[in-house]
Amino acid sequence: MPIDDLQQAAQKIAGFLATLNKLGGMRLKYRISAGDGTPDPEGQAPALCVELGGPDVALATQHNGELLLALETIAAQILRLDQREGNLISFDAANFKALRAQELRMTAETAAEKVLRSGIPYAFPPMNSRERRLMHMAFRGIEGVETASNDEGQDRFLAVYPAGKTDLPVAPPVKPRGFGDRGRSSGDRGRPRR
Repeated sequence: MPIDDLQQAAQKIAGFLATLNKLGGMRLKYRISAGDGTPDPEGQAPALCVELGGPDVALATQHNGELLLALETIAAQILRLDQREGNLISFDAANFKALRAQELRMTAETAAEKVLRSGIPYAFPPMNSRERRLMHMAFRGIEGVETASNDEGQDRFLAVYPAGKTDLPVAPPVKPRGFGDRGRSSGDRGRPRR
C-alpha cells in the first residue's frame, strides 16, 4: 500500500528529525524528497528519500549504517507502514547505501570464488535483513553458487554453497567477543567477577 499523502508524510518525518536534533543533541541536516530515490536491486524506488548531512552525519553511517536502518524503522512506524512496506522510505548519508552495496557485491564475488575453488560452504557473520537481501541479490548473478539464510533473530547469517549442495553442513560464523568478554573463558561469562 503506497503512502497516500507524501507531503504530509514528509512533514511528519521532518518533525521527528527536528525533535531528534533538539532533544537528542544531534546536529543533522536533512533533505526529504518524494519519489526520486534510487531503485533497490529489485527495481523498486522508495516513495520518500531522506538524505542526511551535517556535523553528526558520521554517526549515521557507523557500524554498517545501523542508525540509518533504525531511523528508517522509526519513520516507517511513525507513518504506520506495514513491515513489508519498509522499503517505501529510505534514509541515506554521504552516499553510504550505494557504497555499501558495492562493497557487499565485491565481498560476494570474493566469497563465491572461495566456495567454487574449495567446494566448502562459506558463512558470513550475522547481518541485518536488508544486507542479507542485498547479498542474496549479488549472488544471483554468480553462476555455480547458491545462498541460504540460517539461524534466527540477530544470529541470522547468510551461507554460500556450491550449486546444488545446500545440504552440506556449514559452520556458523564465529561471533566476535564483546568488550566485556576479554580475558574470560566462555564458561566464565555470565558469572560475576571476583
